[in-house]
Amino acid sequence: MLEPFRQLAQQILLFWRHYISSQVSGLFALLAILGLITATLSVGIFIAISDVILDQQTLEIDTQILLAIQRIHTPNLDRLMVLVTYLGDPWVLVLFALGLGLILLWRKRRLEAITLIVASGGASGLNTWLKAIFARSRPALWEQILHVKFYSFPSGHAMVSFVVYAMLAYGLAARFRHQQLPIALFGISLIAAIGFSRLYIGVHWPTDVVAGYAAGLVWLITCRLGFDMGRFFISRRQLLS
Repeated sequence: MLEPFRQLAQQILLFWRHYISSQVSGLFALLAILGLITATLSVGIFIAISDVILDQQTLEIDTQILLAIQRIHTPNLDRLMVLVTYLGDPWVLVLFALGLGLILLWRKRRLEAITLIVASGGASGLNTWLKAIFARSRPALWEQILHVKFYSFPSGHAMVSFVVYAMLAYGLAARFRHQQLPIALFGISLIAAIGFSRLYIGVHWPTDVVAGYAAGLVWLITCRLGFDMGRFFISRRQLLS
């Protein structure tokens, strides 16, 4: 199960050693290595979850968690969770990122715009591809508030909301440095609430949501490193010109 994980880690380190590390500054190299390590660990988590999913090893505990959540249902909480889950809808987030990206392009922040659009669109596309590969059926433990089609694993709401809202929170925290903690807490709370809403509504297993977060983190780090490298090389080119 861990052999693909080890091979991926080796490939990343070899690529970094031969093609990247000699081109970037020490601090950026350190941050990038930490990001790659985190991404690699997230890939390992995703692989581990997907392995037990294919063997149906988590079905019992997934069911128990969902049934426990179902006991707290109330009409008012139902309405709140429906609202929260719409905030994590992948199509809504992709359109939001596209609109924000156009604003950034208008303000001549091209690299940020491209990164945001690629991150959101790529996360949505990657999630659809992963769902088709694993083809996991959605829970059907009670009459659901919302009826959702297509497969369950990994959660698209968890994955895409993680990428988009984390990037947005990062950008806001960098701009409003004195408000970094409230921004970070709000972003984390929103992402967690979206994942919980999918469990509350009953359209995802808990392992779907965890895997969605893991896959989202990998894609987020990939996009963020791409942005930082792009900014580094643009700055270096400007200095040399």
